[in-house]
Amino acid sequence: MTEAVTDNTGDLSKAVAFFKRAEEVASTDNFDYAIDLYIEGLQRAPDAVEQGHKPLRYNALVRHGKGGKKASMFEEMRRKSSKKKTPLKNMLNTEFLLAKDPDNLTYAEQMLNAAVEGGFKKTALWIADLIFEANRGAEKPNLATFLLLKNSYAAIEEYAKAAASCGYACKLKPEDGALADEFKDLSARLAMQKGKYDQEGGDFRDSIKDRESQEKYQSQQATIKSVDVRQQAVNDARQIYQADKSSQNIFKLAGAMNDVQTDSADNEAIKLLEDAYEEFKDFSFKKRAGEIRLKMLRRHVRKARTVVEADSLNQKSREVFDAATRQLLAAELEHYKLCMENYPTDLRLKYEYGVRLIRNQRYDEAIPFLQEASKDIRHKIAAMNKIGLCFFIKNWFKDAADIFKEAVEAYEIKDDDIAKELRYNLARAYEQLGNMDEALELYRRIAQIDFTYKDVKMKVDRLRKSEQE
Repeated sequence: MTEAVTDNTGDLSKAVAFFKRAEEVASTDNFDYAIDLYIEGLQRAPDAVEQGHKPLRYNALVRHGKGGKKASMFEEMRRKSSKKKTPLKNMLNTEFLLAKDPDNLTYAEQMLNAAVEGGFKKTALWIADLIFEANRGAEKPNLATFLLLKNSYAAIEEYAKAAASCGYACKLKPEDGALADEFKDLSARLAMQKGKYDQEGGDFRDSIKDRESQEKYQSQQATIKSVDVRQQAVNDARQIYQADKSSQNIFKLAGAMNDVQTDSADNEAIKLLEDAYEEFKDFSFKKRAGEIRLKMLRRHVRKARTVVEADSLNQKSREVFDAATRQLLAAELEHYKLCMENYPTDLRLKYEYGVRLIRNQRYDEAIPFLQEASKDIRHKIAAMNKIGLCFFIKNWFKDAADIFKEAVEAYEIKDDDIAKELRYNLARAYEQLGNMDEALELYRRIAQIDFTYKDVKMKVDRLRKSEQE
């Protein structure tokens, strides 16, 4: 891996013209051309986070909110990462795809890998922070993502964040002794780094010339932010909004409010966006309001879950958790239904709506939406898995087995979590059909890859004992 450098901004003077033109074009909602211009500018100044990466990210989110389409199959193939390409080329190719599909963490992770390999430290730190926040706030945080972040932060000598990522990974895999040792090692590196800065008469932030500007940057991207800095970001965004109540400034103010992470700030952001929707009749405002509402409700569920885990026998806390969960499920269902109705060609939204129907135990309604979503290669396997589960719950075991088998054969990776889940579900369907030999063979395959996966050890033992008897 290439060692990261401290400054790799490139020729910013040549890039600025592209960035300015991109902003002008984006203001007319010609987002696709704006993305091309930002990428051209970043080709010349690949580490220009403030001038290039962050405005591109913002306009990508606005484009997405207004129903912008994902990259075409041809664009995906043309911009696919490859070892034959330079790290810069891979980084910008995946950033282009991420701009067209801003919720796609896979693209963000590929971009991070390329940024670290190319030594684009500022860009690597920026995209790593985005990934960290997304994974930490996910309903089911991904272990592999935290491990990637751990390695990436360590490569650019951000040991505090590397240790934080490793800490989250340890929580997801507490039995991993090697991971625990790595956490200790990263903590030791952090202590050494801090000692070095203390000896030099100040911490690393003292070396930054424009301290005020850096603090504002950190207020947007760092994983730990003070309430004062977040509130100052709201105040700054509010002043800009009051001077110019454009769509762009409405989204910026709402985003700053949401970043405070309190119910009062979230409710104010939601009202701002819903008022804008009533005035402009632009669904992107209502969509963003819905997203903020869901984040707030997920925060309520996480908080309630923490209380339940601390005292599992407390009936009142359990009731609070159940009520918060029901409220979230209902809100998600309503949100994705509205989004799907306003963006009827977006198969991702059909998938999300189908998943929410399942969570609300409306299996018959979910199946048609998931079948439509499976036509998109990005969601095909996940949608097929969910369809199979619907059939399984309905006791349509033969149909479930057919779907799971097709998904297993179509999925190219054979040893990751998705592959294990598909095989496990297929084995369960075979069990229900009485096809014990087929079920045992699948459970054995999973055990050979991951002996601790769910209850496969018990299932293998039970089926083998039954076979012997």
